Amino acid sequence: QVQLVESGGGSVQPGGSLRLSCAASGFASHFYAIGWFRQFPGWEREMASCLGGSDGMPIYTDSVKGRLTTTRDNANNVMYLNIDSLKVEDTAFYLCAMDLTGSSWYCTKPAGMEAWGQGTQVTVSS
Repeated sequence: QVQLVESGGGSVQPGGSLRLSCAASGFASHFYAIGWFRQFPGWEREMASCLGGSDGMPIYTDSVKGRLTTTRDNANNVMYLNIDSLKVEDTAFYLCAMDLTGSSWYCTKPAGMEAWGQGTQVTVSS
């Protein structure tokens, strides 16, 4: 059974940076995508970034391009999300998720992600 565990959230001042981690375990060697999602209060989860399979290049949603960087450590099965120049509007619950069947269309359909972590809260305020 796939298990995803996020860490690294917290409270940060505007302009600061944060690094989130997503440790994955229990999955077979092949998966279609793994991504970071954000959930704002009262809104559906939306993709922030996505990595395809074990070696795909990252894609980012337009609203975060240039400030978010997703990387991975395949040897340790960890995916990272670096967020720079944090804004108050980045305040959200951040989750990582894995697409095991190709149903998410490269993370663009969150309902197609089969495995989810428990999430970590990021709060940006002065």
